[in-house]
Amino acid sequence: MLDPMSLAAITAVLGTVGLGMANEAGKWAWESAGGLVRRIAGREVTAPAGPEELSAVARLVHEGVSRDPALARAWAAFARTAPGPGTADSIPSLPPSVRFFTNRQTAMRLLRREATRKADGRPKVAVVHGPEGIGTSTLAIHWGSREADLFPGGMLYADLRGASSGTALDPSALLRGLLADLGMRDEEIPRDTAGRKESFRRCVADRRLLVVLDHAHSAAQIRAVLTSAPGVFTLVVARRPPTGLDALAIPVGPLSDKDALRLLTDLAGKRAMAEARAVLPRVLERCAGSPYALRAAVPRLTGPGAPGGPGEFRAQSGTRRPEEAPTVSEADPVRVAVESAYRALEPGVARVYRLMSLREWPAFGPAVVAHTLGITEAEAVRALGELADRQLLEPGDTDRYRYRPVVRGHAESAAFREDRIAACAAALARSVRWYARFAARARLAALPRGWAIGPLYDELRESPSPYGGEGEALTALADELGNLVQAALAAEESGDPDSVYQLCQALWPLQLKAGHHDEVLPALRAGVRVAEAHGRGTRSAGRMHSLLGLDLMELLEYEEAEVRLRSAARAEEESGHPLGQASAVESLGLLRLRQWRWREAYACFEEAAAVLGLIGPQDEGAREVPRALALLERHRGRALRGLGDFTGAHTRLDAALRYFRAEGEAYNTARTLTDLAETHLAEGDPAGALPLIDEATATLDEERAAYHLVHLRALRERCLSATEE
Repeated sequence: MLDPMSLAAITAVLGTVGLGMANEAGKWAWESAGGLVRRIAGREVTAPAGPEELSAVARLVHEGVSRDPALARAWAAFARTAPGPGTADSIPSLPPSVRFFTNRQTAMRLLRREATRKADGRPKVAVVHGPEGIGTSTLAIHWGSREADLFPGGMLYADLRGASSGTALDPSALLRGLLADLGMRDEEIPRDTAGRKESFRRCVADRRLLVVLDHAHSAAQIRAVLTSAPGVFTLVVARRPPTGLDALAIPVGPLSDKDALRLLTDLAGKRAMAEARAVLPRVLERCAGSPYALRAAVPRLTGPGAPGGPGEFRAQSGTRRPEEAPTVSEADPVRVAVESAYRALEPGVARVYRLMSLREWPAFGPAVVAHTLGITEAEAVRALGELADRQLLEPGDTDRYRYRPVVRGHAESAAFREDRIAACAAALARSVRWYARFAARARLAALPRGWAIGPLYDELRESPSPYGGEGEALTALADELGNLVQAALAAEESGDPDSVYQLCQALWPLQLKAGHHDEVLPALRAGVRVAEAHGRGTRSAGRMHSLLGLDLMELLEYEEAEVRLRSAARAEEESGHPLGQASAVESLGLLRLRQWRWREAYACFEEAAAVLGLIGPQDEGAREVPRALALLERHRGRALRGLGDFTGAHTRLDAALRYFRAEGEAYNTARTLTDLAETHLAEGDPAGALPLIDEATATLDEERAAYHLVHLRALRERCLSATEE
């Protein structure tokens, strides 16, 4: 067993606590570690920002505990109860496979050979690749489902959205999704990419696991999850093998006419095939072995009375005149199939097909379609169903649908050709407005006490919420997150700053409560760009800089976070908004606490309190001042504890506690009690901490704040250990 006082053990504890900052309990533990490190070193030590700095702090602690037995006991008690890495105990499964699957036996044998080869330190990884619609994704999912016995640890699936660099999933977001699918709670997933890589490799190290990475765009996406764990097989799906990836490449080509005929028969039925016997050669010629094209042809092979019917193929068969030579697009079976399916649509459905393609929405539902097209939701549901039946849309989760890249390209071209630019711009603006309104309503329900600025929030603040509670509203926001980011980017491109501002503010609950920091980052950066271009020195600019700064702080990008928070404070000051200015300065102080820079943190909280003092009783924001001051008292108490000024810490924390108790704020009461307990423990009074911990635990238990309770249980254990000593 590793000696807890060894340099290696101390380094491991600091590293684990640093990785655990994804939740409030982890942040508390990190702050406690900083105070203890200061006590051991006898001076303020800045929090480590990388492996080298972490090693330096660990050496400092090792030297201190080696000299002083009392410090050694304090460190041992902390190390025993420090939060461990997140757990991941789910057994994930793949999306359902198709009912009818034909051939691909050679590819499936090669996949099994790579998956079962003897472990030799190299990652087991294969790339199935081929042109659009050739069935690579279907092959990967079907093979994984058939070989499920090889992977008792589960089968992970991730869509890397690699149609373009603009839509490709960021490696950090990919890791977050995989860890969540493995069963790690949002609050346990590390904030930074390095931490997520380490957590992923730890979680899969002893599993026999399949990882399917669909629609890959680059080797960088894939390398983030590659592991040499002997039981893990990574199956990549791409149009072509990613450059620089060391993997077994398995090409997937067209089906033979025999296999194509078998698939058509399975899909359409023997009777329909018999009725369409005369046109089958033309069908097979046009589909050219593409499973997508074959499936798209089925609605036109179900009988003479069906839309398009076999007559469509019959009319186009025969010898072409020279002027009717095939175009490039006609040589592509997928594009031919898409164009044929599009021509069979009735006008209203065709319009839905065209005008929902103007942005790369990850998946959209009938409500936004109805608003964009000016139709009823019932009409939208019917149109989406028909488009899915004709293979022009793919059904996603619940009632959402998405385009294949080649289909969206066709639809977008048709929209600009048939609807013209002005109508396309108006339709996209309606989509953006629907998402902005949806997001603002959900934001107000998810954080009813939070403040947001802008006309939508002013309009909706007093209207009844459609959600059953904060959790339901948060889930609704999370379900639409990808679309909300796209809406913000679309609003930026179209010159609609108000929609950008309102969408960015609506993402705050997903940052605060659900840890979606990397996913919201592109939208927040758009918000800052728009503010710099259209609203410098305004409240909106201050809010955009603040939101981005807080997001970067959680992603451990401390240097840029500081720049953004200082920009926020300046913009709020220039706009004459002292409440916003104080909030930005307070956030900078919270960043300093995270960095263990206690003196600077305290100075920030003092500055924020002075700014709040500028707000008179009749001024805007006056009602918020007492609560803001109480929060600052609490933060100042935390900073003083870090400095070792326990008397001052008690004074500040007691003042905050009186306010929150008087106001009936159970959550902040419990947080302040926890801070007081930490202070008692830090000054060597574990007995004084225990009743505070018990009161905080009882309060948070009623609030169902599970992750704060984890920290309180660990804190209680430290107190009991110290009392016994």
